[in-house]
Amino acid sequence: MSQPKAALVPSQAGPSDLLALHESIAGLLATQGDWRRAYQHLRAAFDISHAGSLRDSLTASYNRRYLDQRLHGLLADHQGRDGIAIALIDLDLFKHVNDTFGHLVGDDVLRQVAALLQEGLPTGAFCARYGGEEFALVLPDVDADTAVKMAEDARARVARFPWSSLRPGLRVTISVGIAHETRPASGRVTEAEWQLVRADTLLYAAKRAGRNMVAYRDRESIQIVEHPQ
Repeated sequence: MSQPKAALVPSQAGPSDLLALHESIAGLLATQGDWRRAYQHLRAAFDISHAGSLRDSLTASYNRRYLDQRLHGLLADHQGRDGIAIALIDLDLFKHVNDTFGHLVGDDVLRQVAALLQEGLPTGAFCARYGGEEFALVLPDVDADTAVKMAEDARARVARFPWSSLRPGLRVTISVGIAHETRPASGRVTEAEWQLVRADTLLYAAKRAGRNMVAYRDRESIQIVEHPQ
């Protein structure tokens, strides 16, 4: 019985290409009666399909479904000493970007912002598209000061990016609200939603402070990270 030749996978093959490849190889192996290897390729195709259902199709960051699932799990199983931080991020005046430069440029901006947000994330942290022009960074096992610094670093990366290389006159900034929880409340089933609400409140505090800001809460009040304009 002849064996199928190994397929060459292009270096730039995307998930849909790999999915089709595994399904094709599985079908060929099945016709030859090699059910064990056919099953392995079908399993690989299933894993790719499942992973794709947790990714945002535009930015390739995680999607809201993954955020909800992962965040509930992190808060339920949290044993870290330093706590968990959630940063909600909104692109400032994004409607103006779409209206002025068009939605294709707007899509490029979203992809680039997602890439910038994911730079330098520690192990276990992740970025998810929260919806529209909003993203979330989930930072497990970090203390409050480190979480604020990471949020400010992300804000600065976006502000410093040469956006005019995409379109002359284009400028993009983000506002960030970061909620840090040292010890999630025992038995509170809505802890994930509560922390997201807190982060959302702080995000709008950053907006009210003038945009392109990071807002957080210390023991006494809401604070805005100062930075050169």
